Amino acid sequence: MSVWDDLVGQEPVVAQLSSAAEGTGGLAHAWLFTGPPGAGRSAAARAFAAALQCAQTPRGCGHCASCHQVLQGTHADVEVVRPQGLSYGVKEARALVLRASSSPSGGRWQIVLFEDADRATEAAANALLKAIEEPPARTVWLLCTPSPDDLLVTIRSRCRLVTLRTPPIDAVADVLTLRDGVDRETADVVARAAQGHISRARRLATDPRARRRRAEVLAVPRRLTAVGPAVAAAEALVSAAKAEAKVQTEELNEAETSALRQALGESAKGRMPRGTAGALKDLEARQKSRATRLERDALDRTLLDLASYYRDVLTLQMGAGTDLVNTELGPELRTAAQNGGPENTLKRLDAIMACRKRLDANVNPLLAVEALTLALRTG
Repeated sequence: MSVWDDLVGQEPVVAQLSSAAEGTGGLAHAWLFTGPPGAGRSAAARAFAAALQCAQTPRGCGHCASCHQVLQGTHADVEVVRPQGLSYGVKEARALVLRASSSPSGGRWQIVLFEDADRATEAAANALLKAIEEPPARTVWLLCTPSPDDLLVTIRSRCRLVTLRTPPIDAVADVLTLRDGVDRETADVVARAAQGHISRARRLATDPRARRRRAEVLAVPRRLTAVGPAVAAAEALVSAAKAEAKVQTEELNEAETSALRQALGESAKGRMPRGTAGALKDLEARQKSRATRLERDALDRTLLDLASYYRDVLTLQMGAGTDLVNTELGPELRTAAQNGGPENTLKRLDAIMACRKRLDANVNPLLAVEALTLALRTG
């Protein structure tokens, strides 16, 4: 086992990063990890961080203390940044730059792993730029975004690019079968449904609630028989996204709040020392912002599932001969393909993409999805 084992179907990336970690491929002080959702940008960056800190040969053994600490998120010289809200502000960026300037306390490098770096505001990005332009000798920046264009050109021009691809369906199914004990038939179905997104595939394989939610999303096209049902379908989609996000939020909030209260000196009777109310209030604000982001992310996954339905319909209409994503709906998809033309299907796909853009621009989710379901009804 090595730190690279989770990079499914990313052999060129593994070769690039392992060579850099060994010192044979040139080590830059700033790296930009890009790729579509599910490609494993953060996993690749984390594996690279572990390989850089690893004291064994070859680097990234996966067994030593440094590798374990990096992979578990406890290494003192690896700062992992996960923006909790919809954006990452300049105040946070300046504090991060200050931390990144310190010397390694025990590891070989001081590493900053910035997930979702595209969430940085323009002011925050400018604050990061100076640190990336002239980093301390032992500091390495690892930035993760879906596309290079998501960052300021001045930042991406100073980074070495690592481009990940969507993992092959068969490779994802193999991982689920060999590592997670999922039966092959189920693994094939969920790998295809997740469209190569390995964590999503794993969740679909192991969580009946996730499979049920996805089935409800794929039932939406046949519910769009009139204006009333279309509006009701929109409300159901938004409510389902809120429910999914709420489960995640409550789990994270409970653990964080408990840990902070304990750190601040909560008494056995649940009383907090004076002067701690501000810290708890700041935590609540961050949690509220994160809840909004998780809700939007859940709704975006819903829209991508819906898009997969119409993608299958278009595939059948065009006679493309490629495999369907939703094979279990084969008869329904063929009927839908026969009852319309590719022009209308393309309009529906465009409507889904337009809805995603509206949500990204902070349009009210229910209004945006209502407009979508009405557009899907008329084609």
